[in-house]
Amino acid sequence: MANSPQAKKRARQNERRYAVNKARRSRIRTFLRKVEEAITSGDQAAAATALREAQPELMRGVTKGVLHKNTASRKMSRLASRVKALNA
Repeated sequence: MANSPQAKKRARQNERRYAVNKARRSRIRTFLRKVEEAITSGDQAAAATALREAQPELMRGVTKGVLHKNTASRKMSRLASRVKALNA
């Protein structure tokens, strides 16, 4: 248990950051799920639109420190190639 005032404040800040990061991660997952659903439905136009909407969310997660830059790039690249493959 935190005893010093500094440790107590840190604990409060950590709780707040945890809640914010959790919400942001959940939002990113929702956008990614929409892309996945559009891909499985086979609708190339809907998948491309969903991917365009998901890209800024992923990058925002990177700038806010929720995701690593390479992780977000990898996810975007893989989704983009799957959306592109729907056309073929």
